[in-house]
Amino acid sequence: MIAWLPAMVLLNKFDMFKILKKSKISKARLGIIQTPHGKIETPIFMPDATRGVIKHLSIQDLDNLGLECLVANTLHLFLRPGTKLIKKNNGLHNFINWQKPILTDSGGYQVFSLIHKNGSKGSINDSGAIFRSPINGAKLKMTPELSIKTQFALGVDMMVCFDDCPPNGYSDEMLAVSVERTIKWAKRCKCEYDKQVKLIKNKKNKPLLFAVIQGGNNLKLRERCAEELNKIGFDGFGFGARHIDESGNFLSEALKYSADQIPENKLRFGLGIGMPEDIIRSVKLGWDMFDCVIPTREGRHGKLFFKTGLINKKNNKFYSTINITNAKFTKDFSPINKFSKLAELRQYSKAYLNYLFKINEPLALRLASLNNLEFYLNIISEVKQLIKKNKI
Repeated sequence: MIAWLPAMVLLNKFDMFKILKKSKISKARLGIIQTPHGKIETPIFMPDATRGVIKHLSIQDLDNLGLECLVANTLHLFLRPGTKLIKKNNGLHNFINWQKPILTDSGGYQVFSLIHKNGSKGSINDSGAIFRSPINGAKLKMTPELSIKTQFALGVDMMVCFDDCPPNGYSDEMLAVSVERTIKWAKRCKCEYDKQVKLIKNKKNKPLLFAVIQGGNNLKLRERCAEELNKIGFDGFGFGARHIDESGNFLSEALKYSADQIPENKLRFGLGIGMPEDIIRSVKLGWDMFDCVIPTREGRHGKLFFKTGLINKKNNKFYSTINITNAKFTKDFSPINKFSKLAELRQYSKAYLNYLFKINEPLALRLASLNNLEFYLNIISEVKQLIKKNKI
């Protein structure tokens, strides 16, 4: 909790999002989100529990880390175990035993990844996306309405509109089609959202709804998309598609321009932004929320993140990574992380973790994931303090 903030500000239950502090040297800001399952302080990094679980970690692990919010994927949960089963258990929170906030992505990115990678697996038109199930090959159709209905059935705190997510390298003509479809689908999503909200007895428990700004690296198209989405009205807006180009360059101008199109009192969600330096850059541009698989996925492949410097120093690499599977760690008996608040990371050695990876022991994946998530959460915590002191 941001202890220096007045209690009367923290206890205001009527603002779903409130800006608490703006930096004097950048567009970074501190805020707080009110959700049906508790408050979230921003900026925030949310790990991806794509199928309702962060691989190899328990809910107790996540509590011990101090995690505030999870991101699950609508499409994957729609495919398996299915919304009927989850709804029968009174929602995703009960099903996974997590009583803190959950945000669900619409599944649009996953659907379009399947289709764009292999056109034989589906097609996209204004009515929705037709695709083959990656589980059994069944022909399925996802529409804006079905995406919203599914997210309501899951009982989540924050949800994202189904959008047309183009890959890098699209021509301006193809991007324009994607933008117009995204706008049309956002209108349909909002219409279905309004219908579902009417069915909620306590309107204070309604979820927040995010629309996604598409347009690739074309600023005029992003402006067009943001302008039309603003007219519809949403609680927050996401940066759509990849935040890097085909060469891996950070799309600073597109991110800055998109953030500037979003009303100040609305949340700004950098979907999929996950490299530590990219999160810092995005925070400075005014983005509030981030999610990515990087810390846990990279951890499962033996890549560990460690803090090594100050975030606000120019030209200073504030972190380093190691590949714990390298031979040089075979006899490294130093702790995995002597500064960790988790006893396991302080007590187990790098040599032991190296050995666990060699014998394919699942404990290795758990320890590496814990290390990286703690690193990310500590980075965000430090960023909040820097914003408070106007140092970022």
